Amino acid sequence: MSTEALTRLLQLASPALPVGAYSYSGGLEAAVEAGVVRDASSAERWIGDVLEYSVARMEAPVLLRLVQAFREGAPAQEWNDRFLASRETAELRAETAQMGYSLERLLSDLGVGVTGVEEPAFPTAFALAVARWKIDPASALVAYLWAWAENQVMAAVKSVPLGQTDGQRLLLSLGGRLGGIAERAAGLADDELGNFVPGLALLSSRHETQYSRLFRS
Repeated sequence: MSTEALTRLLQLASPALPVGAYSYSGGLEAAVEAGVVRDASSAERWIGDVLEYSVARMEAPVLLRLVQAFREGAPAQEWNDRFLASRETAELRAETAQMGYSLERLLSDLGVGVTGVEEPAFPTAFALAVARWKIDPASALVAYLWAWAENQVMAAVKSVPLGQTDGQRLLLSLGGRLGGIAERAAGLADDELGNFVPGLALLSSRHETQYSRLFRS
């Protein structure tokens, strides 16, 4: 990958990207409220399980298919719609739709273009940038997973709460798993994609009515 493509990938994966990712916990805050996540160990287990059983089996392979669609000039609406349909709560759907809207608007302002998709999800807008900036899809997926994991860890640092060193230990551990997860996601066939994480769905639903919250629902 060229230096230019690498710097653009780092920009896409940066927490400074103004898409509002920091304002969502993806169900983690509700897991803290329920006592499921209470320390660094349980936070790592929760984040790792969501990564393995949800993100890696649906969001990650969908991202790769969207990148391919934009690179080939093929329609992306179907994969965008399938991903939106996989969001099991209003909170999770609103999160990806709001972030997708923000990223598409940013990419348009930067002269990258628009997705041409109705109600773009976040991975759809991310895939457009990857395709237009000629970033290696495998590297883009690892960076996407890293950005997701980093946001989850930062949410845990704020809501458990955890110390900054604990947060870095979590990132070190989770980061070491991303290459294998990305490789497995790339090998999934269309009929193998799925998103079945009932614990996440239930807790995300609870978060919508949780009395005291740091994060959006």
